Parts: sequence; C-alpha cells; structure tokens
Amino acid sequence: MTPEELSAAISACLMDAVSAGEIALTETSVPDAVRVERPKNRDHGDWATNIALQLSKQAGMNPREFAGILSNRLQAIPGVTGVDIAGPGFLNITVDAAAAGALAKAIVEAGSSYGTNQALAGRVVNMEFVSANPTGPLHIGHTRWAALGDSIARVLRASGADVTAEYYINDAGSQMNVFANSVLSRLHGRGVPEGGYPGEYIRELGDEVLRAHPDVRELTDEAALPVIRAAAYEAQMADIKATLAGFGVEFDVFFSEKELHDAGAIESAVARLREQGHVFDDGGAVWLRTTDFGDDKDRVMIRANGEPTYFAADAAYYLSKKDRGFTEKIYLLGADHHGYINRLKAIAACAGDDPEVNIEVLIGQLVSVNGAKLSKRAGNIIELKDLISWLGKDAVRYSLARFPADSPLTLDPELLKKHSNENPVFYVQYAHARSRGTARNAEEAGVDRSVFDASLLDHPTENELLSYLGSYPSIVAKAAELREPHRVARHLEVIAGAYHRWYDACRVSPQGEEPVQDVNRTRLWLNDATSQVLANGLELLGVSAPERM
Repeated sequence: MTPEELSAAISACLMDAVSAGEIALTETSVPDAVRVERPKNRDHGDWATNIALQLSKQAGMNPREFAGILSNRLQAIPGVTGVDIAGPGFLNITVDAAAAGALAKAIVEAGSSYGTNQALAGRVVNMEFVSANPTGPLHIGHTRWAALGDSIARVLRASGADVTAEYYINDAGSQMNVFANSVLSRLHGRGVPEGGYPGEYIRELGDEVLRAHPDVRELTDEAALPVIRAAAYEAQMADIKATLAGFGVEFDVFFSEKELHDAGAIESAVARLREQGHVFDDGGAVWLRTTDFGDDKDRVMIRANGEPTYFAADAAYYLSKKDRGFTEKIYLLGADHHGYINRLKAIAACAGDDPEVNIEVLIGQLVSVNGAKLSKRAGNIIELKDLISWLGKDAVRYSLARFPADSPLTLDPELLKKHSNENPVFYVQYAHARSRGTARNAEEAGVDRSVFDASLLDHPTENELLSYLGSYPSIVAKAAELREPHRVARHLEVIAGAYHRWYDACRVSPQGEEPVQDVNRTRLWLNDATSQVLANGLELLGVSAPERM
C-alpha cells in the first residue's frame, strides 16, 4: 500500500461517513487527498494523519469523536491491521507486511515518476537566480544559488509547477563600459584603467576579441570600444554558460537588461505605474511611491538628468515577468541584498499584484571553502570552475544542497574528498552503487523479478527501509512547498542508512548452493526500488547516481 493509496482510502472512508450522515460535512469539503505521514515514533504505527483535527470543527464535533467514526471505517480497509486514536485526535494506522511491502513493486513500476506529485499543479513560476554581471567569471559567491536555485526549480517541477529558470544579464550601465575599457587597455599593453577589471581573464578576452576582429587595435579607442564591448561580452557570457553547464545548471531564459532598455520598457513601465497613481514628480526627477507598500523610502526611477535608475530597470523587469504570464516570481538573492526585499515587494504592489502571493524573495547566506585558492585567471576571486575541478561537481552540489539557504556554510574539502561514510555525498552515492552491484550479482545468480510476494518482506530492516521509501513523496512535496531541497538530501541519507542495514541483514542472492527462492526474487524488487528512489532524489539535487564506485 503506497501513501497515495492510503490517502485515497481515507478520503473514500470520509466520503462514505458523510454520505451515511455520520459526519456533518458537505461532500465538497472532503479533500481528494488526505495528508499521511510517518509518525515520529514507529511504535505508534506505520502512518499517521491529522485529518480529524482539521475537519472536526467544521463538522461541529469533538476531534476524538470524529476520529472514532473514521477509525471504524479505516479498519475495514484490506491491508489495514490497526487504527489507534492518539492525543486530541491523531489517527495512527498500521498495515500488514503484504500491504507495506507492496510499495516496493509500486516504486519500481513508477520508475522516475515516483515521488512526483501535483501539489503545485497550475502554478506558473518564474525563478531568477545567479544573474551575475557578464564582466567576469562565475565565482564562489555565485555557487550557492547556482546549486540551490537549480534544485529548487527541480523540486517545484516535481510537484507539478510550471517553472521557468531565468538568468538576468546585467549588460546595461556603466560597468559594461568599464569592462570594455579594461579589455581595450590590455589589448594595447596599458595598465588597468581606474576602477577597471584586473585579472588574467581580461587578457584572454582580449585574445578572443582579436580572433573575431583582427584589426581592432588599428581603430581609434572611440571606434574600438563598441566592437570590444560586444565581442568581449559574448565571449564572457559563453564562459559563464559553459561553467553553469559543467555544474549541471540549466536556464530556460537568459534575459538581457540592455534589450529591456532598447525596447523602451523603462519608459513604458513608468507610464503604466503612473496610470495606476503610484508615480510622482519631484525636484525634476520621477519617483515611485513605494512607501505606500512598506518600503522605507520612495524610489527614484528617472533622475533629474533624464537617466533611468537601476530601480527603474527592476520595475520594468518585474512588469516583463508579469506580462509573460508568470503569476509567481521568485527572486534568489545574495546575503547583501536584504534591502531589496521591501522594494521588490513594493514594485509588485504598485503593479497591482499581491506582494504576499505573486513575489517571493529568498536570501542566501555566504559560503566559503577551507583551503580554496584565489583564481590565477581572475586574481582576487575563487572561480566556480576551479571548485568543480578541485572537488567535483557532485560533491559541491550535494554539499550546498544539504543545508538551508539562510545558514552560513563552510565546506571542508578534506571531508568531501573522503571515500567513507563520513562524507555524505559518498554515503548516498555508494548506497546507489551498492544497490546496482547487488542487482548485477542477482542477475548472475539467476535471480529475477518474475515473482513478487509482498508478505515475504517481513524482516525488521525491510519494514524500516520501506517506511523511508514511502515517505519520499511527502518529503519532495514539503521541499517544494518550503523551497528547501536540503530536506531531500537529508532524507536520502536516511534511506542510504536503512539500505546499508538491510543489505547486511537480508540477502538478495542465495548463498553457496542454495536454490533461488521467491524471497530472493521479492527482495530484488525492494533492492531495485531503493535504487530508483536514490536515483530520483539525486536527480532533484543535480547529482549523479553512479552504477559503480
């Protein structure tokens, strides 16, 4: 019995009780899916639900009385061996070994779809993250959101949301001129201009520019700058995209701020917000009255000299997302961007959206790596591609995924390079590799999945392993709801531990001259179910599931 099957059975029992007049609810108030979870203490049963507490007040009943009516009906469900009422009205449900063991077959048959759900179906989400300036390589400051942002997008999609991962390219403004001037100076053998970008990568970009435009050094500085700006920008963005691809991070959209300006979106945004009564003129400048919506001060959109501010671009960009049909906009920002929360929410309110519904701003704390060396190319930063080369994509991504975004984090390279149970990513990946090795050994021993008898999965370690496999879908749903993929990582570690204990206690392949029996065939189903869940979970974290280690 899968959690989904039990959930549906509880809903059916509720509907029957309502139809029989035992519970005073309307049929429309009965949920299609009742939330079931593993109780903290497994002595209390296999599954628990608080549905009686949720609906009893609406039914005008004492929660325990409500639970009692539901309990009587639940006990008649095939496979349910016991239902206990705990505390104010919790229902603890115990299922027999066959019902519990059936989950193994269901997982294998579901394959990569096991754990997916429709909790967020119908939600159309734009999620913007990383969005580093295209004036240099990605570095350790971008690492956390590259890993977490991608994993959040994956768990949202696994829960039914329609997600667009977007990278906002800050390719407008004075920093692009400084960038182009830095490359120009290097091409002519000059020093770094005041406020310019140092680093060996500037020389490399100069070489890229020369390959595309061999005669660029013969032009005047004024004529060369736009050529260099365009070519160096293209080369740097190619480097950024290649680094992200090497980190397993994919974006659906790369959105150019320059194109926003060129299309007249800034002027359009000002006009639209003025029509809604939120724009005013003062001191020759154009302002957005964001204090009406919780911001600490009103914000200038157009300076007195006619130049738009970065805030104006933020407003135009938000309206672009709204116009493209994204009802929910998630911004993933760094630790130094706390001040952006109120102003972004104020933009949403000025645009006619609900800042508590249509926009969400997540702040990630800093990450550091013990012993990491500054990049020789960039001079004063630790490049992401160097971290990947040093520690490996899987180790970095998994380590970043197993902690909440709002906690400062220091990675220990010595731990991440260990091939031992102390290293969490090794521990989980080894469990998957071990399960695949077990499957290969079973095939050599003549064990196949031609028979499945769930009642044979009655060892305590099997019950434990099945319980954690059964909890996986609810973990994914909660991770999506809270934007916390670390819940998936931590649960995979629990599954890995349960699998290793089961592996030590129960054999899949017969020993010596023992014949292949149905218990061996059935255990192969459980082994392969574990492989599938581990692979599914690692995929949500952007981490590989190795066949061998």
